Amino acid sequence: MSFLEVRDLHIALGDFQLRGITLDLEQGDYSCIIGPTGAGKTILLECLIGFYRPDRGRLVLEGRDITGMAPEKREIGIVYQDYALMPHMNVFENIDYGLRKKEPDKSVREQAIREMTASLHINHLLEREPTTLSGGEQQRVALARSLVVRPKLLLMDEPFSALDPGTRRSMRRMMREVIGRYGTTVIHITHDLDDAWSLADKVAFFRDGELNQFGGLDEIFHRPANRFIADFVGVTLLDGVVLDCSDGATTVKVDGFALESLDEAEAGAKVRVAVRPENIIVTKELPRYISTQNRIEAELEEMDTECNRCVLTLRAGKTRISVLVTNNALEQMEVTPGDKVYALIKSANVSLV
Repeated sequence: MSFLEVRDLHIALGDFQLRGITLDLEQGDYSCIIGPTGAGKTILLECLIGFYRPDRGRLVLEGRDITGMAPEKREIGIVYQDYALMPHMNVFENIDYGLRKKEPDKSVREQAIREMTASLHINHLLEREPTTLSGGEQQRVALARSLVVRPKLLLMDEPFSALDPGTRRSMRRMMREVIGRYGTTVIHITHDLDDAWSLADKVAFFRDGELNQFGGLDEIFHRPANRFIADFVGVTLLDGVVLDCSDGATTVKVDGFALESLDEAEAGAKVRVAVRPENIIVTKELPRYISTQNRIEAELEEMDTECNRCVLTLRAGKTRISVLVTNNALEQMEVTPGDKVYALIKSANVSLV
């Protein structure tokens, strides 16, 4: 039996429906839920915490069926995007609010609050009002309030979305440290894929009220189940046919060129080849000595700069391939749209779906 079991969950809310959601988490798992806006991610969290009762299906937490249980009895914490701090209470009182219902001894509560706020580096803010805090400080207070009651499951709905990039990186580091220390099981909704890369060991992809794919970080980001997920997580997904599988390598024909992968597949099988953009090297000239097995001649079609990096679009035959490079690397290449280039990909970075 898993720590958390969601079984065939259905719920209709107006015109929107969650349909057939099934997933399992083990104790200590950190799961990120990703997907487009309006996919039903927040509704799942609110079903778990008890704000909605499903029309069909079961929710089991640590062996207890919580499907019809009152929210306050589920031992689940939640942190929302806007933090939901009470402005008429100071930081200490905000964190103490939920703990009072669980622990009547004031001295025990105070010790727990001071330990928690020290671990989140906000113990110096206990007398401050929430309105005087920065976004990052408010986020840590909301997290302390949820964690101090030692929930069995912590739900977070885009908790870093209002933070600047530097604060967001700092919060990810702190989350890894604090969640690891307390062994809390987490479900974290995010639109920032860097959150998943940094924190998650499992990822769920939602679309139109359905769970399209659920698995480990490598599975979702390197072996997406369909083109929609591939586009969302930035993977080039190509259709191909296996030509040969021998000596630990599989050769796949893709649109007039061949790619070698270390994954196994039977000769003649139709497969999809997945390649992440950061795992491709682009060069104008082929090096004389090179061990990279896959070398694709292509035309540079587009260059799209994003902050300190650039997405290159290459065309080889009818196939378009996305490549992620730093602006510094791009300057050294001295390429412009229309140039002939070579895409170099290690066999270990070619995944078969």
